[in-house]
Amino acid sequence: MTQSPLLLFFIFNLMFQNQEQIEIKKTDYLAKEKTRVIRLAEEYYSLKPITVTSETSPRSAGGNHDFYSEGDYWWPDPDNPEGPYIQRDGLTNPDNFTAHREAMIRFSQISGAFASAYLVTQEEKYLEALLPHLNAWFVDKETKMNPNLLYGQAIKGRATGRGIGIIDTIQLIDVAKAIEVLEESGLVPTSQIQPIKDWFSEYLTWITTHPYGIDERDHGNNHSICWAMQAAVFANLVGNQEVLEYCKEMYKTVLLPKQMATDGSFPQELKRTKPYGYSLFTLDAMATLCQVFQDNRDNLFTYQTSDGKSIALGVSFLYPFVNDKSTWPYHEDVMYWDKWPVRHSFLLFAGIAYNQEKYLLLWERLDSDFETPEIVRNMPLRFPLLWLDKEKN
Repeated sequence: MTQSPLLLFFIFNLMFQNQEQIEIKKTDYLAKEKTRVIRLAEEYYSLKPITVTSETSPRSAGGNHDFYSEGDYWWPDPDNPEGPYIQRDGLTNPDNFTAHREAMIRFSQISGAFASAYLVTQEEKYLEALLPHLNAWFVDKETKMNPNLLYGQAIKGRATGRGIGIIDTIQLIDVAKAIEVLEESGLVPTSQIQPIKDWFSEYLTWITTHPYGIDERDHGNNHSICWAMQAAVFANLVGNQEVLEYCKEMYKTVLLPKQMATDGSFPQELKRTKPYGYSLFTLDAMATLCQVFQDNRDNLFTYQTSDGKSIALGVSFLYPFVNDKSTWPYHEDVMYWDKWPVRHSFLLFAGIAYNQEKYLLLWERLDSDFETPEIVRNMPLRFPLLWLDKEKN
């Protein structure tokens, strides 16, 4: 049946008004985030750099410039206290060496806040305050970190480092986006930015060629997703198109088809002792990987496998349990159950990509100032303004 011109006018007018309303609400959400980043940038303004050289562990097999961490779920064996550690999945050993991870998280928070505050205010002082931290981590010979993770997630008596330790540098993804803001500002000469980007080029080469990097890439579950997320973000920073294309194809042919079920869940995460937290973490990482390609003609937010798997399906599966955690049909996490959810980036990215107001509403009301170390380390993307189109800021 043919619709009358008047009816069509009202339909299109309603669609336009709804779209306009959603766009206005997006602006409201971002206004709240803008207030947050300025507050944090002012808090961090006088802080001095702290890098891996500020503290060392006698258990590290590396040197003063090597990042070192220990496997979170590994503990002394009560039957052999001086022997190799044993695993207790999901239970974090509080006696692990965490100083380097904490320093990197601090660096990520400082970088994200300064770059975001600059985007909001255009005040050069924030980028001027950022540069010493970048130089300390990536350029200065006395304080820089070596561009590898040979000693990440070591286990006493078992390994001086492991490929899965590469997940520790997810804390650098906001840093990479902050560097992009610094470069695009034109306030710092290329000669000062290039050595910083060179560090990321070296690290990207390491995670894509070293056996540890290959192990992490092929590990499965959230580790493979986080490898691809990091590789794509760092490749985007340094302009490595080969790695970017690889990560895109990995998402389409490996990550999405092999890790997501046809209902949108992540079975490998659901069988863990912390299925809720790991599901949230994994979907955040996958959505962030898609966000890297948001402006690409081959937009991953619109990609779907032949059996219907997509990032949209993953978000629609998890959304009800974020909106009301009491409906979670699986067992509760063994630790930190009461600390989740927080302001997850997959809600913001999906809300914008699919014009889903309910995702944006939920993202806006969740906590953005979480402080529990376990939650902080599993929320590497803490400054979403860095990840959006400039016209949305």
